[in-house]
Amino acid sequence: MQALSSVSAPNASLTGSQPVISVSNLNHYFGETNLRKQVLFTVNLEIAPGEIVIMTGPSGSGKTTLLTLMGGLRSAQEGSLKILDQEIVGASKQKLLKIRRNIGYIFQAHNLMTFLTAKQNVRMSLELHNEIPTQDLDKKATEILEQVGLGDRLNYYPENLSGGQKQRVAIARALVSRPKIVLADEPTAALDKKSGRDVVEMMQTLAKEQNCTILIVTHDNRILDVADRIVYMEDGRLVSDGVDTTAKMH
Repeated sequence: MQALSSVSAPNASLTGSQPVISVSNLNHYFGETNLRKQVLFTVNLEIAPGEIVIMTGPSGSGKTTLLTLMGGLRSAQEGSLKILDQEIVGASKQKLLKIRRNIGYIFQAHNLMTFLTAKQNVRMSLELHNEIPTQDLDKKATEILEQVGLGDRLNYYPENLSGGQKQRVAIARALVSRPKIVLADEPTAALDKKSGRDVVEMMQTLAKEQNCTILIVTHDNRILDVADRIVYMEDGRLVSDGVDTTAKMH
């Protein structure tokens, strides 16, 4: 893992546990034939169970592309990308769908269904998991919304919630099924400093309780200290001169 050699990091090989995300010599391209353009170059990265990793870097550096590949939202093309020990490179749609059931997603635009209440938005996420009894769905949705401080907003529609409250609903939706991995793309971009901090600390608390791995793509320097590790991308490559959180906090 040469690309990360100078980043102070408790990676999976050091902790002795199987990484939940393992990327090896990953390349990715957009377009076909003459228009084909390489967007990721020989990416190597391991993320351990329970680790909170922040990925930062300039716009257009490939962060979101890498996140969508890790999330099984598209099939990776070259190299190796294992999520929970399942290879995604060349994976079928059916296999990607199965992998996605173990992943929670939080996006900048929160992507709530506007015609559903907060509780219904969270419940909808649970309905994708057949193993959860129907009678438990409302209870679980209510409990996690209470955990994120929205117990008094269960029946509010998104249009009646603030930006920070909508993002909390999105966090509740992502974490209610107790996924092994949460992928967050610019979760604080549309929020003020306090709301952004609250949202990230909430993610951190819930993930630690559930021993869930979090990968956050962000430009927000105000939240870097929540990470166990920070990795830096530039021009489609994972570079070694990332920010060391231990140095930042001392």
